[in-house]
Amino acid sequence: MSEKVRIAFYALTSCYGCQLQFAMMDEILQLLPKAEIVCWYMLERDSKEVEPVDIAFIEGSVSTEEEAELVKEVREKSKIVVAVGACATQGGVQSWTDKPLDELWKTVYGDGKVKFQPKMAEPVEKYIKVDYKIYGCPPEKRDFIYALGTLLIGSWPEDIDYPVCLECRLNGNSCILIEKGEPCLGPLTRAGCNARCPGFGVACIGCRGAIGYDVAWFDSLAKTFKEKGLTKEEILERMKIFNAHNPKLEEMVEKVFQGVRE
Repeated sequence: MSEKVRIAFYALTSCYGCQLQFAMMDEILQLLPKAEIVCWYMLERDSKEVEPVDIAFIEGSVSTEEEAELVKEVREKSKIVVAVGACATQGGVQSWTDKPLDELWKTVYGDGKVKFQPKMAEPVEKYIKVDYKIYGCPPEKRDFIYALGTLLIGSWPEDIDYPVCLECRLNGNSCILIEKGEPCLGPLTRAGCNARCPGFGVACIGCRGAIGYDVAWFDSLAKTFKEKGLTKEEILERMKIFNAHNPKLEEMVEKVFQGVRE
């Protein structure tokens, strides 16, 4: 009988919703013959600390100096590292601010003493190499099953390189951006949710993050939003909710407003 695959699940700064999503999956029980869950505090409080594993899943953003050191140690001791959820892959909604850290800290904690050394929230890949990402807030269960299943058989999961708009069209949804005139982020957001929000008439806010491979056209969508009367600040505020760390966002939006007096 082959040796079991060793798996760990680590949590950084987050709401723990991604872990809860996966912990509630009955399919997890089917892993037991093939995998050993070494560390997952939500399931087992006596979990081991960072040990050598085959696959490490990391949820949450790096928001303290201690978490920065933790992810580096996880990387050193893991063959494969998977970032799970919007916080780990994009920095999460806690990245969505232009205020300095000291001001945010004072607002939340006042003069209270906290044992951790704070940092501005950042995606895991700002500190270590991430081998694969599972997107969403929280991710879809099928994404987790697909990723883990392919990794367990020694294969590699494919990434999604098309937008939510494609799923909207396949489902026959009315276009919220064109037909309702609302600022929907579907054109630049990575698909995989089956256009759940637009399917209920709610504009996409981009929780799965912008499509990679340099095909997220923030400038084109910003131009459309501008034509609908949104200011640069309103556009940036909406696009930054789940894309605050995208290196091209501000530059591309700024290009649309160059020479324009608001």
